[in-house]
Amino acid sequence: MNAEWAEAIEAASSALFAGELVAMPTETVYGLAADATNAEAVAAIFAAKQRPEFNPLIVHSGSAEEAGEIAALDEIGERLAAAFWPGPLTLVAPRRSSKIAELATAALSTVAVRVPSHPVARALLAAVPFPLVAPSANRSSHVSATSATHVIADLGDLVSVVLDAGPSPLGLESSIVGLGAEGPVLLRPGAIAREDLERVAGVALRDAVEGTRPDAPGMLRSHYAPVVPLRLGATRAEPGESLLAFGPLPPGAEAAATVVNLSEASDLKVAASRLFAALRELEALGAPIAAMPIPEEGLGLAINDRLRRAAAPKESG
Repeated sequence: MNAEWAEAIEAASSALFAGELVAMPTETVYGLAADATNAEAVAAIFAAKQRPEFNPLIVHSGSAEEAGEIAALDEIGERLAAAFWPGPLTLVAPRRSSKIAELATAALSTVAVRVPSHPVARALLAAVPFPLVAPSANRSSHVSATSATHVIADLGDLVSVVLDAGPSPLGLESSIVGLGAEGPVLLRPGAIAREDLERVAGVALRDAVEGTRPDAPGMLRSHYAPVVPLRLGATRAEPGESLLAFGPLPPGAEAAATVVNLSEASDLKVAASRLFAALRELEALGAPIAAMPIPEEGLGLAINDRLRRAAAPKESG
C-alpha cells in the first residue's frame, strides 16, 4: 500500500474502532464493513441496509487460521479453504467463537466465514484486531454495489468512510458452501464455478432447499433487484424495453430503448463482472428490462441465480 492508501486505511480503521460503518472493496463486490464483535455496529449495518434481521451476514477474516477460530471447518471445508482462500468462497459451518455478535449470525448455530483476496480489504483487516462483517454495500434486495459510486448512491452519509478502489474485479458475490454431516451443499452459486468446487471437494455438492429463513446471505427469493421490471429469457425487446444482451444480438434488437451487452463474445466471466453495473445502468433509464438467456453452465449458474432473484416478485415485510 502506498502512502495515500495507508492514510485511507487509517481513517477507515479508526471509524471501525468507533463502531462506524466503512465501505470496503473486495474482489467480489463492495462490502459494508463493521466490527463483527460489536453488536451495536452490526445492528447499524442492518439499519443502514434496511436488511431483515433473519438474514445472516458473512464474517471476513484476514487468514484461514483466523476463520478457523470462528467456524469449525470439517475435512471438506479445509480442502476448499486451502484451494480458494484468499478468494471468493464463503463457508458456512458450526459457530466456534462466542465473540461474534449474535445478530451477525441471525441467531443460527452456524456462521458464514470468508477470507477476501482484494489488497485493500486485506490491508483493512490487518489494521484492526477483529474480524469484519461485510454484506454488499447497497440497500437490502437492491442491485449489489460494484463501485464506490453505487455505494454512495444507495447509502450516502450512512457510511463514514468509502474506500474507492475502482470497479470490483469479479463483480459477482462469493460462492457459498454449507458444511455438515450430510455433506456439502451449494447455498449460493457465485464467483467460483460449481464444477471447480466439486473437483476440490471430491464429492458432488447438494442443492440448497430454500425456506422462509435463509441459512446464508443471498438466499431470499427476491434479491439483487432493480426498481424497474425485469423479464427473463427474452429473444427480443418489446417496445419501450431496454435489452440486457449476451452474445450476438437477436433480430430486432435495434428496436430496444437501449442495449447493454454483458459480453458480445459470450464470455461468462466477462458477463459476470458486468452484471450488476449493467443492471444499475439500465435501471437508471427507467424502462423495463428484457434479459437475454444465459447458459446454465460455469459462471452462468450464478448469473442466472441473480437474474431469477432480481426478477422475482418483491417480498413484503
